[in-house]
Amino acid sequence: MKIATLVIRILIGILLLFASLSYFFKFGEQPALVGDMKTVMDGFTATKYLMPLAKVVELICGLSFVTGKFIKISAIILVPITLNILLINVFLMPQGTPIAVALLLGNLFLIYRNWDSYKKLFVA
Repeated sequence: MKIATLVIRILIGILLLFASLSYFFKFGEQPALVGDMKTVMDGFTATKYLMPLAKVVELICGLSFVTGKFIKISAIILVPITLNILLINVFLMPQGTPIAVALLLGNLFLIYRNWDSYKKLFVA
């Protein structure tokens, strides 16, 4: 189970690093967005802060997962982002759903593996 945790943590970290760095440095050609997905991304871009903020959080969490530092807090911070990635893919870009499901499940797995650290958050 330790090896599975390590592999999942590093794979998620690499995926997050690639996604965030490709946003900032424009690796390769980005596919043209159409329809509702274009409308959503235009809205995110119009805010001027939302996409850079999300990508910075992805970058920090990706670095955390790859280096093995601050994993527990990074996994919690990443939950709303991975959930949003999944929902956008399910409703607007179904071809990306398998990767989004893997990302969310991997993040939830990391939370599950460290559940003892989170128990105190749910005590009244």
